[in-house]
Parts: sequence; C-alpha cells; structure tokens
Amino acid sequence: MLFLMLVKVVGSLFTCFEVADYFIWLANETGSFISNLKLQKLVYYAQAWYLAIYEKPLFNEDFEAWIHGPVIPDLYSKYKNFGWRPIQEDVEPDLPDDIESFLEEVADEYFACDAYELEKMTHLEDPWIEARKGLPMDKPSSNVIRKPWMKEYYGSKLEEEED
Repeated sequence: MLFLMLVKVVGSLFTCFEVADYFIWLANETGSFISNLKLQKLVYYAQAWYLAIYEKPLFNEDFEAWIHGPVIPDLYSKYKNFGWRPIQEDVEPDLPDDIESFLEEVADEYFACDAYELEKMTHLEDPWIEARKGLPMDKPSSNVIRKPWMKEYYGSKLEEEED
C-alpha cells in the first residue's frame, strides 16, 4: 500500500533542490521526460506525504498556489530556462538511504503520470483549492499552500488507505 513502508526518520531537513535532484536523476536513469511542471508536482507530493506520515516537513520551502498547481518559486526559477522541454541536468542525489527509499515510493506512485495529470490531481485537492481561495483558474496567485493543510489532507488520505 502507498507509503506504508516504515523508514527511519532523519532529524535534519533537506532542501527542495536536494529532493528535486532525486527526481531529475531518476528521469535520467530511466530515460523519462521531466519538465519543470512535472518536477514541481513530484516535489510537492514528496513534501505532502512526508508531512502526512512523519508530521514534519521534508524541507522548509513553501509551495505557492500557481495557476498550474503547487510551485516553489526558487525551484521554478532554477529550471525555467528549460520551458516545457525536459530538464537536462546531470545530477547525483546526495540523500540518506531512508530518504531515497521514501522518494522511491513517491516515484512509484506518481512518476509515470505526465505533468498535466499531476496538475489536474493537485487542482482537485484541498490544499491547492484552499490556498487559491476561490480565485479563477486563470488568475495568478502567490498564496502559500500551508504545510498544516497538506499534513491534514494527505494524513486523512493515509488513514483512508489504512482502513
């Protein structure tokens, strides 16, 4: 079942860039396409499920409720020059084994989805909806998706799965 494997919880936080490196590396290893849009959503789901399972963040950076779903502005800026093309960067994740195992589980669930599927999924979920506060779908927003909202929403999904 999704994310039921128990992993050792590490005391220190990582950065969104370190988590992103894992997914870029995975794309390189598997010959998969990973755009900035898809990367943002994978990093989002990693944070969301980590909050749900361990009740603390994987990294400190906040997501904003942009038109195309959750985005960390600094992470977006780092890869924006790729546009909609695949991110071509040679990276090697430098994370503890337990965190890599956790990210592998996230990838098992979400990596096969394309960017647009992931975007649609986030648009149907409470944290993004709450942060948008009823804004039209095409209106830009820098509203933060609060970590407690993510923890609560995905925690409830985890409980549903366990039942």
